[in-house]
Amino acid sequence: MSLRDTFAGRWLPRRATRGAAGAGSDTRWVVLDVESTGLDPKSDRLLAIAAIAVRLIGGRPQVELADSFDAVLQHDAAQPDPQARANILVHGIGVGSMRAGHAPAVVLRAFAAWAGDAPRLGFHVAFDRVLIERCEREHLGAVQPATWIDLEPLAAVTHPEVKARALDEWLTHFRIPCLQRHRAIADTLATAELLLRLWPRLARETGGAAPTAAELSKLAAARRWVS
Repeated sequence: MSLRDTFAGRWLPRRATRGAAGAGSDTRWVVLDVESTGLDPKSDRLLAIAAIAVRLIGGRPQVELADSFDAVLQHDAAQPDPQARANILVHGIGVGSMRAGHAPAVVLRAFAAWAGDAPRLGFHVAFDRVLIERCEREHLGAVQPATWIDLEPLAAVTHPEVKARALDEWLTHFRIPCLQRHRAIADTLATAELLLRLWPRLARETGGAAPTAAELSKLAAARRWVS
């Protein structure tokens, strides 16, 4: 079984609207990760989007494997240069996968429909946001409105005793396994697990009740301002 097959709800064009209708922003959130041709979100290309839903049930988050999204964007890729080959070794999306992917506009519309109005969470999510929004401007002509929440400042503010910055360091601290690092779908699942580990202290920071997306956004922004 491949890594992608571990997600029962992996994306297919006719199933992309799962969860969008009536998805309240304080009951269903989505954790996402992307793959790209490089590390500069202002110039490199978006290759893939993977995301998984986290639903709040009884004030606690639960990962829903069956409510997930996974798509590779189509690119007319030439034979890669040495740097591109090195990147392929990291993210595993080769020339054949790029050519066999779905049209960017199709993927972006499907992702927007699937995500609905759910807040979008990720680790260092600004990187993902810039890539997705650049691609939306290019292929859709406009950016889809969304709430973005970065887990990195939330981890730092709730666990100041942990001297971690990178996602790998946080995964190591909480002993969270990752099936295959730098594969978007595996990184997404590990990041969702990180959210679950942070949850008790996030609730404490916001008054002991289940925090809302607005409260987490405010908490993350305050951490960035202090830093």
